[in-house]
Amino acid sequence: MTPPLQPSLEAVLLVADQPLDATVLAAAVDRGPTEVEEALEDLARGYDDDNRGFELRRVGGGWRLFTREEYAEVVERFVLDGQQARITRAALETLAVVVYKQPVARSQVSAIRGVNVDGVMRTLLTRGLVEEAGTEPTTGAVLYRTSGYFLERMGLTGLDELPELAPFLPADDETQELVAGLRTAPRVGHGGA
Repeated sequence: MTPPLQPSLEAVLLVADQPLDATVLAAAVDRGPTEVEEALEDLARGYDDDNRGFELRRVGGGWRLFTREEYAEVVERFVLDGQQARITRAALETLAVVVYKQPVARSQVSAIRGVNVDGVMRTLLTRGLVEEAGTEPTTGAVLYRTSGYFLERMGLTGLDELPELAPFLPADDETQELVAGLRTAPRVGHGGA
């Protein structure tokens, strides 16, 4: 059984990070482009008629969901308040690896933590606590380091003021290996942030 067209289009549009044209959407929902185009126009009209907090607009050769301009203040307040919110334990652990191993590739952080850190790294980047620091010469992987904002929030003038890691970790063999790896990591300075 084929899922209903409009909810299927909404689901795809919610996860899209760029405008999608009717042909791409038609392939995603297994329908014809003309049928999809008509459904998109109906959705856009329906959102307008219902005065939803979001709208469906045709932009950049495709369709994309946007928050309505009249709710920009509410959205801005939410986003900015979110910047002040506490970060999760996973984010703190990921940040600690970046702090003591920088510059470090995302894959290296994942290997040390034993979990995929893509989402957590995006959060840390969004909050301005880490930043890109070039690429790894042999693999081309993006390297990350802490930002000037991180230093400011921590009340540090430089990375040399960071405490030694070893006194805060339990004494077991695996932890000692991790500490040894972190101690040998090069530390980089910040040009300005």
